[in-house]
Amino acid sequence: MGIVEEAHNVKILGTGDRTIVLAHGFGTDQSVWKHLVPHLVDDYKVVLFDNMGAGTTNPDYFDFERYSTLEGYAYDVIAILEELQIPSCIYVGHSVSAMIGAIASVARPDLFTKLVTVSGSPRYLNDVDYYGGFEQEDLDQLFEAMRSNYKAWCSGFAPLAIGGDMDSVAVQEFSRTLFNMRPDIALSVLQIIFQSDLRHMLPHVTVPCHIIQSMKDLAVPVVVSEYLHQNLGGESIVEVMSTDGHLPQLSSPDIVLPVLLRHIRFDISVDK
Repeated sequence: MGIVEEAHNVKILGTGDRTIVLAHGFGTDQSVWKHLVPHLVDDYKVVLFDNMGAGTTNPDYFDFERYSTLEGYAYDVIAILEELQIPSCIYVGHSVSAMIGAIASVARPDLFTKLVTVSGSPRYLNDVDYYGGFEQEDLDQLFEAMRSNYKAWCSGFAPLAIGGDMDSVAVQEFSRTLFNMRPDIALSVLQIIFQSDLRHMLPHVTVPCHIIQSMKDLAVPVVVSEYLHQNLGGESIVEVMSTDGHLPQLSSPDIVLPVLLRHIRFDISVDK
């Protein structure tokens, strides 16, 4: 196993001519895809990995300078694909990994046949003629809460992000992976995500993009999916699901899995 594979806890499952890469978002790890993986392994080679900074990775490997922008993570994705000698993949990215995949696809479009994004956003802050869902004051309060008592913040943030019942298995699961992150790393990562603005990059994304989103999501207003659709440089399609929450693949697998599988299996020209 190569250095990159080991650092990112890369797992390769299943057999098939085509490869699917599953990329998780903030506060989770590859386990967030546990409901989806069994439906893929018979037909595809499935690559799972953990983003640097996830609680399952070695915190000593987290380079604050490298990960001061999302490009650092995008170069990790490219490095994983190169080390595994994967010529091209279907990339499924959740939350921040939606945009990480988009950045990687601009640098190396040859490595991606299509992107499937779940709960992705190019910018979280509101701006003139743009609704991202947050004001700077909201974010400053969130970051301060993380600094003052990380464990308490995790307990409060998890049910808000998931949506629904505080006692649900999905909330408990997200709380666990959130709390596994080292607090200073978690704060740095979330600041980079929430302060990022990738709107300028969208016209340069030429790989076909399938945009999947919850009807109700604390972090990503539903209008963001349409913004992505209008501004991406290549073909794109939007599907808004009747789900609640930012991690629907964890909290509402019965609704999300058929949607994800359809977008993985069929290309946009076929969907129309």
